[in-house]
Amino acid sequence: MAPNAVLFDVDGTLVDSNYHHVVSWHHAFLDIDQEVPCWQILRLIGRSGDELVSALLGDELADKHGEHLKKLHTNYFVDSAPLVRRLPGTRELLEAIAERGWRSVLATSAGEEELSVLRGALDADDLITAVTSAADAERAKPYPDIVAIALQRVDAQPSEAVFVGDAVWDVHAAKRAEVPVVAVLSGGTARQDLEEAGAAEIYDGPPEVHTHLGRIAELFGK
Repeated sequence: MAPNAVLFDVDGTLVDSNYHHVVSWHHAFLDIDQEVPCWQILRLIGRSGDELVSALLGDELADKHGEHLKKLHTNYFVDSAPLVRRLPGTRELLEAIAERGWRSVLATSAGEEELSVLRGALDADDLITAVTSAADAERAKPYPDIVAIALQRVDAQPSEAVFVGDAVWDVHAAKRAEVPVVAVLSGGTARQDLEEAGAAEIYDGPPEVHTHLGRIAELFGK
């Protein structure tokens, strides 16, 4: 049997939003007089806001400014909504998945306001079976909580699913949940990093995932 559920990360996987997050965090840090280079922020996109801030500023500044920084980031990201677009080929990929009788699940730990921006850009609620958000789990990726909840939402076992994501944190989370992982390069993470994290397949982005759905069904079929 081929997988009957495809769990998707959203930022950088289906929606071209990672760099908007980077700029939003960059603005937030500048607001508290902290200069953090964008490349350092990019490599942490996909982690929780708390972990990102701690990694970049240290625990002391994170404790002092963390909540304020997260709110600033969200506000800047929401302001960027008119510029956020779904990645080319995303709609066609989701349609092809539906045609196979598989279910698409958005397995994200984005907060409510950010998720609203992402779903607006995606504009594909008719092709989505279930959605997770930050409200569903205390721990974000690389912990497996969101992946496990996404499986529960569609009553699927790990062996009945495949996870598609763009960051090493996606790969780690899915593997910990025992779900095989397809990674994409569209979020800006290097191929080598995704390979080392343990992604089974790596593609450029949604169009190439679409092209290889047959291979994915073969590779992960049980």
